[in-house]
Amino acid sequence: MRVDLGSARHAFVTGGASGIGRGIAEALADAGVCVTIADIDGEATEEVVATRPDDFAGLALDVRDRAAWREAKSRSEAVFGPVDILVNNAGIGFNGRDFADLDPEVFDRIIDIDLTGVFNGISTFAADLRARGRGHIVNTASVMALTAGAPGRGAYSAAKSAVVAMSEALRQEMAPHGVGVSVLCPGLVRSNLDSTTTRLGGQVENVAHIKGDGSLGMDPAEAGARVLDGIARDLPYILTHPHYLSHVEARTDSLRRCFAEAESARVP
Repeated sequence: MRVDLGSARHAFVTGGASGIGRGIAEALADAGVCVTIADIDGEATEEVVATRPDDFAGLALDVRDRAAWREAKSRSEAVFGPVDILVNNAGIGFNGRDFADLDPEVFDRIIDIDLTGVFNGISTFAADLRARGRGHIVNTASVMALTAGAPGRGAYSAAKSAVVAMSEALRQEMAPHGVGVSVLCPGLVRSNLDSTTTRLGGQVENVAHIKGDGSLGMDPAEAGARVLDGIARDLPYILTHPHYLSHVEARTDSLRRCFAEAESARVP
């Protein structure tokens, strides 16, 4: 099923005041879609909205706050009408700690924002999209959700892996009703992720970022363009950094070996 972006009038993008979220918002606006930018940084949101006041509206939103989600839906749809595209993009990053050394409060915060925050968006908008029989949902996970994991990224990868699983199930649920679902699994994209993580009380330590070509990350505008293409083609997975395929294959190869071991270990 391909999504007709020409029929979409209103997109709601969390974490839309910077980084990937802003890149997605700009790409949607360039395609003629009005965008509500929802971000915990109200000042930054106002600054972004001021750059395109005819295309953007903004509001402050902590994705952990379910009552605030309901209010955000009402306020945004009063401006631009029903939401056609939901982008659950807001999140915080990993902190470089092994699980054995991880503060439980930090773990809870990562899960609350990166996973439960996505569910809160789905819970707020999915039923209306289903009832209207059209639209698209994009949930931002990470390429780290598809690989075999790495030290220092465990809690983040756990949350993002759950976002992938939730998106896969949601896609099956929504497809019969004409609503597409994609999970965005980006590699490194230039953003304010570390500063947002710190501002929300998280810990950020020196964990190497690897793009593959030695650069500091993809331009958010390119990431936004890839998301727009993924929506238009109703891709189940929207990927930004093809070189990570080798990491995904390493995990798949390990699974294959273990399935083979399970087969050989079967009791007659």
